[in-house]
Amino acid sequence: MGAVSANGNRPGPNRPPRSGLASPAFHRQLSQQLAALNDLTAPQLRAEWRRLYRSHPPRLSRDLLVRSIAYRMQELAHGGLSKATRRRLSALAGELEANGSVVSERGPRIRPGMRLMREWHGRTHTVVVTEDGFEYVGKAYASLTRIARAITGAHWSGPRFFGLGRKEAPGAQSATGRRARGENSHG
Repeated sequence: MGAVSANGNRPGPNRPPRSGLASPAFHRQLSQQLAALNDLTAPQLRAEWRRLYRSHPPRLSRDLLVRSIAYRMQELAHGGLSKATRRRLSALAGELEANGSVVSERGPRIRPGMRLMREWHGRTHTVVVTEDGFEYVGKAYASLTRIARAITGAHWSGPRFFGLGRKEAPGAQSATGRRARGENSHG
């Protein structure tokens, strides 16, 4: 932050190594820098804002100033929002400005009683949507991601694994050639 450390360097977020995987030491250093924000005075926080954002700080409560600075430090260290997310946020802001409200795009709506089916390695896996989550082979799960891990042994986005991540008609062929089916057991 504004102070100089014992080795003469100004603390601040560093980028992780080019390999793409940050070391535990990198994460420890960033965590320490984030924790140190709570000990800064208001003038030190405003100076840190100017350093990180290269602009004058807005009138924010101390808590929001700390949170905003922490976000920026993490953004600089790990990367910010994707271009698609920034475009979507910009479009939503424009819609709010023009209409005074924003109509949210609803993703796939899954309701209790629906069955989600996916073929994996020649076997069809069926998940039943329940009031409290999901049921797969007689066991309750809180998320589709946990079920996808149980099926594949690897980390997958559960909604994507079951074909819910894209906006396409049920049963439509995806870009990978897989079919995703959501069937309502109520007929």
